[in-house]
Amino acid sequence: MKRKGKVFVGISGGVDSSVSAYLLKKEGHDVHGIFVKTWSPDWLPCTWQDEKRDAMRICAALDIPFHFLDAEDAYKTEIADYMIAEYKSGRTPNPDVLCNRIIKFGVMWEYAKSHGADFIATGHYAQNNAETLVKGNDSAKDQSYFLWMIEKTLLPHILFPIGHLQKSEVRRIAEKANLFTATKKDSQGICFLGDVDMQEFLSHYIEEKEGSVINEEGVIVGKHKGAVFYTLGERHGFTITETTSERAPYYVIAKDIEKNILVVAHSPLQSTQPNEQQMLTLRNVNWFSRTDPSKQYTAQIRYHGSLIKAHIQDEKTVDLSYNGVIALGQSLVLYDGEMLVGGGIIDCVQ
Repeated sequence: MKRKGKVFVGISGGVDSSVSAYLLKKEGHDVHGIFVKTWSPDWLPCTWQDEKRDAMRICAALDIPFHFLDAEDAYKTEIADYMIAEYKSGRTPNPDVLCNRIIKFGVMWEYAKSHGADFIATGHYAQNNAETLVKGNDSAKDQSYFLWMIEKTLLPHILFPIGHLQKSEVRRIAEKANLFTATKKDSQGICFLGDVDMQEFLSHYIEEKEGSVINEEGVIVGKHKGAVFYTLGERHGFTITETTSERAPYYVIAKDIEKNILVVAHSPLQSTQPNEQQMLTLRNVNWFSRTDPSKQYTAQIRYHGSLIKAHIQDEKTVDLSYNGVIALGQSLVLYDGEMLVGGGIIDCVQ
C-alpha cells in the first residue's frame, strides 16, 4: 500500500477515470481531478467540451477539486504532426504511446507536481510496483502495451487504481457509488480521433494519389488511394478489380512509397515456415529492467496482438520467432511473463 498523499487523477469523463478517483478518495488520499484538453482537427465534431462537462460533474459528485489543463499545442506539435510525418514516410506510428509519455505522464505530471502533487493517477488497466509495470488483471482490457515509453523515474509517482480489477467490477463500483458514468459507453479509436477512420483523417493532410495493387507475381489486381495510407498486414481500404476463384481476402505484405505500389497476398505471413527468425533494430528504446540475451521473452507488435517468442540481443536489437509482416514505426513491446520489460519503435527488419 502506497503512502497517502496528494493525487491528481486524469479525469476524462469516462467510467475508468471516475472510479479511479473514487477509489483513491476512499483510501484517504487528497484527490484532485484534472481534465486535459488535447488537440482535434477543426473539421471533426467538437466533443471536448462535453467531455470536460462530464469530468466536472464527476469531480462535483466526488467533492474533489477540478483542474483544467490546456495541452493542445503540445499535442498538435509533438503527437499529431509526428504521426502525419511518419505516415508520409511510409511508417506506422502509435500516437497513443506518445500521448501517454508526452501528455499524461509528461505535461500532466509537470502541472500536478507544480501544484504540490505526490502522485498522478489514470484509469489505465495496468499495475505498477514502483520499479516496473505489470499487465492489468483483466486480459481483455490490459493497456500495458501503451505504457512502455513512460520514464522509469516516474513510476514511484504513478498510481493505477483499477489495474487489479475486471472491467465488470469497475462498472459495478461506479453503480454502487451512484456515478453516472457506470453505464457510459467506452470511448473508441485513437486518442484524438475517436471513431474516425485513420485513412479519412490522413486524407486531410496527405494528398490522395491513386496507385496499383499488385500480387506477389507482379500482376495488377486492384487500385488504392495512396501507398502511405496503408500499413502492412492491413486487409481493407483498397479495391480489388481482378477476381480469382480463391475468395480469401488480400492482405498488404509490402509497399513501395516512391512507386506508390501495394503488394498483396492471400496470407499476411511472410513465409509458410512457422518460426522464421526476424531481426529487429529499435529506436527510442526504453527499458524498465535489465535484459538477458540468453533469456526468452514474449513480444507484441500491436495492441492485443499475438504473443511472439523473442530474445533481446542488445539494447537496440531483438530477435523474433515470427513469420508475419512487420510495419516500421510500430511499437515493439516486450514482457517477462506478466511484467513489462520495455520496448522501442521498430526501425529496421531483417
